[in-house]
Amino acid sequence: MNGGELGGYSALLDEYVSECVRIFGQNLSGIYLHGSAVMGCFNPKNSDLDIIVAVKGSISDDIKRQFMEMTVAMNERAPAKGIEVSVVKAEFCGTFVYPTPFELHFSSGTLDWYRRSPDEYIAKMNGTDKDLAAHFTIIKQRGRALYGIPAREAFGEVSREDYIDSIWYDIENARYDITEDPMYYILNLSRVLAFCNEELLLSKKEGGEWGASHLPERFRELLDAAVAEYGSGIPQSYDAALAADYADYMLAKIGAFR
Repeated sequence: MNGGELGGYSALLDEYVSECVRIFGQNLSGIYLHGSAVMGCFNPKNSDLDIIVAVKGSISDDIKRQFMEMTVAMNERAPAKGIEVSVVKAEFCGTFVYPTPFELHFSSGTLDWYRRSPDEYIAKMNGTDKDLAAHFTIIKQRGRALYGIPAREAFGEVSREDYIDSIWYDIENARYDITEDPMYYILNLSRVLAFCNEELLLSKKEGGEWGASHLPERFRELLDAAVAEYGSGIPQSYDAALAADYADYMLAKIGAFR
């Protein structure tokens, strides 16, 4: 693949694809990259590698274990936030179901669970995930096929209703969580409202820039600080009371579209 702004992580993705081909064999349908890596704002200091692996049928526990061991090993060489990957059946990519079933999931946040109890992880890390509606929407419009047919052909349409419910699920507690991770919620709330108002599918950085030109001036310093932190990886200072006010304002605006 073309490395572009991914730098050395392009080689890691190439290796990841080769390992998936080895592990899943003929059961592998496609591998798709989404998130900051395809939206022009990848930064190894605060980005992860977002991947969807599509398979043609159910996968055995042995295959899951091989996949997890490979992913955990490669996660050590990934950007700061690691690899986030979901394994889903190709049939649910083409004919969307909400909330979307998944066969297996991994992120840096689940690493300790896997290391502590791999058998339990393999048995229980499956089900449905509302976040996949948002991921599939981005993949269809801006994603990149690392293996398999193009993303626009592999993924069906996600309804506006399901997409909005999915992104609401991610930000509904922003009033309480924004103090813990202000950059994430400031940018995410802005890109969610950009979709609600104008049906724009934006990255976090693009969402922050949209907000700076569309939202009340009193929030400009929050948005500028969040965009700066996202681009540089250097923590910024945020006014906690203003951030709470921003979350209340944004949730009210976004909630009107539900």
